[in-house]
Amino acid sequence: MQMNTAVTRSSQAILQTNKLIKNTYMLLSMTLIFSGFTAFLSVAMTVPNGIAFAATLVGIGLLWFVLPRTQNSSAGIPVIFGFTGLLGFGLGPMLSYYLSVNPSIVMVAMGGTGVIFLGLSGYALATRKDFSFMGGFIFVGMLVAIGAMVVNIFLGIPALALAVSAAVIMIMSGFILFQTSAMINGGETNYISATASLFLSILNIFTSLLHILGAFSDD
Repeated sequence: MQMNTAVTRSSQAILQTNKLIKNTYMLLSMTLIFSGFTAFLSVAMTVPNGIAFAATLVGIGLLWFVLPRTQNSSAGIPVIFGFTGLLGFGLGPMLSYYLSVNPSIVMVAMGGTGVIFLGLSGYALATRKDFSFMGGFIFVGMLVAIGAMVVNIFLGIPALALAVSAAVIMIMSGFILFQTSAMINGGETNYISATASLFLSILNIFTSLLHILGAFSDD
């Protein structure tokens, strides 16, 4: 009897995990498409830096203050679309610049981001390894990267900016493994918050790749 109960619970856990993963990747795909659309609008409208920055700040505000209160209900869906759409809109000036000097950089950055995400997420799903041990390293790495960004605002050292971009790619790659593993092993049970985390990782990898490719292309 106990064995049957354990098997039933195990089956239920597997079904819940599969549902979580399915819902997360479905919502992630939709938010990526939506943010791509808002980024296109921003480029087409030639949105100035000030408005783009304001949109980014509002998006971050939704992530920090609104999403945690709504992620456990259907109200979280429009919030996450608002958050991702605003961050996409905020990319307008940056994308406009790279598209004007070398459009291929944007395409390569998008392709590279896709390869990194699909490769790492696919690896975590296939192996089902527990990457929870990476949490501390990712947190410390982000603090160091943010500190280096702040310092470089005053120093303006190109090599340091490239090093920070490379570090962000590595940190966000580790976070993709960490987040995917959390969904598999029960550390993450909410598909809306999981989508927000993965979206941020993808966005940071994309922008960091843009900076690196632009630097090596003298753009």
